Amino acid sequence: MTVDTRDDRTRWLALYVLCSGVLMIVIDATIVNVALPSIQEDLGFSQSNLAWVVNAYLIAFGGLLLLAGRVGDLIGQRRVFLIGLAIFTAASLLCALAQSQGMLIAARFVQGVGGALSSAVILGMIVTMFPEPRDQAKAIGVYGFVASAGGSIGLLAGGALTDAINWHWIFFINVPIGIATAVLAVRLVEDREGIGLGEGADIFGAMLLTSGLMLGVYTILGVEEHGWVSTQTLALGAVSLALQMVFLWRQARISKPLMPLRLFRSRNVAGANVVQALLVAGMFGMFFLGALYMQRILGYTPLGVGLAFLPATLAMGTMSLRFSDRLTLRFGPKATLIPSLILIGAGLLLFARTPVDGTYAIDLMPPMILLGLGAGLGFPSLMTLAMSGATRSDSGLASGLVNTSIQVGGAIGLAVLATLAAERTNGLRADGESFMSALNSGFHLAFLIGAALVAIAVVIAVVVLRAPRPAGAEAGAGPEPEPAQATPAYSEAT
Repeated sequence: MTVDTRDDRTRWLALYVLCSGVLMIVIDATIVNVALPSIQEDLGFSQSNLAWVVNAYLIAFGGLLLLAGRVGDLIGQRRVFLIGLAIFTAASLLCALAQSQGMLIAARFVQGVGGALSSAVILGMIVTMFPEPRDQAKAIGVYGFVASAGGSIGLLAGGALTDAINWHWIFFINVPIGIATAVLAVRLVEDREGIGLGEGADIFGAMLLTSGLMLGVYTILGVEEHGWVSTQTLALGAVSLALQMVFLWRQARISKPLMPLRLFRSRNVAGANVVQALLVAGMFGMFFLGALYMQRILGYTPLGVGLAFLPATLAMGTMSLRFSDRLTLRFGPKATLIPSLILIGAGLLLFARTPVDGTYAIDLMPPMILLGLGAGLGFPSLMTLAMSGATRSDSGLASGLVNTSIQVGGAIGLAVLATLAAERTNGLRADGESFMSALNSGFHLAFLIGAALVAIAVVIAVVVLRAPRPAGAEAGAGPEPEPAQATPAYSEAT
């Protein structure tokens, strides 16, 4: 075996190690939802306090992603990944051992910190590990499948573990996986030096960014309870926005900013993140409200819900792992993205016609397959566009931005869709409609709004995104990796 062959094999093994870390973190975000009733009964949570088992994690996770990605650029991405993995694994053990509400909520917050540190830098590491277009497209396809399909895998795993053993095991399972991932990452993932804290150690800016994003996520999560126009929502939203505006104003004026704003000059980077936020907002309605439709209207068990999502997961895997890289190389990421968005929109429209007495084969499987096909093609294309032009000195920031757009888009989308669905249901109930029919109509409204968000994403993709020359048209290898101190190539032409 030659040195080049051995090094190439090591890169692909390193990719699988990084993706196992992604899978563990993505699964954890959904696996808990299935176990919430068991956690509530065991620890005596009230309905309002139970939400903090999820919210504590999301606030830390969503608030730290952008900062974590930039810190990876400064001190080294592998180092940040391993630190985050250690925190996440230790916090998972504390969650598993929790015997009180306070201990579980605190451990979930710490778990969110670890999840943000680890996941924020992974896409950046993948892009720098695979600079050649063909290999990069394939690697992003693998990452895209793990990141998009992990949610449905979490539903299946959560139902199986909760039904077969107890809720503690949804956290225990992270411990051996986290340890094994860390050991393999040390052996296989190259330890590249960061550009140094002197290039952006803006402590005050970091405080502004983190506090603004955490407060923003907290505000969004409280919308369902307090409403969009309540004093609390408007006041906290205004403070969050002000903190983030002050952060951006500061970054534009200091010599060594924490977050160089040149990143946002790229139409593809900015446009891809907006499209991704809209897409995730629409799809979250399918995953969460679709699961509620199956449980509350069709009477599925938690395990049955997980199994119901399998066609979507299989379709995602088939498109992400076998076809997305080839199509992206041949036609370019923009040309691959637009049909995938149309497939997702069509799937959501089909969900908006599911009846109260729906059957799986006729009413659920077809939209599941459409959504899986669309997501399997769409997310790798979006990630390719969002990371376009990234160098080693900025890849962590670009990676953190991708993850932030997913989390913020999902949080806002779910809050909007769940609130409007509930209002629709309550209005119909007041008019005398039966509970099941009113509940189903609320779900239908959410799916229609999700389809509308995807339609807006299609328009933005057509108008804003640029179609770079397909990588497959280039002869030979792709561009050489940028040196660590290189000036990022972001521009309006990207």
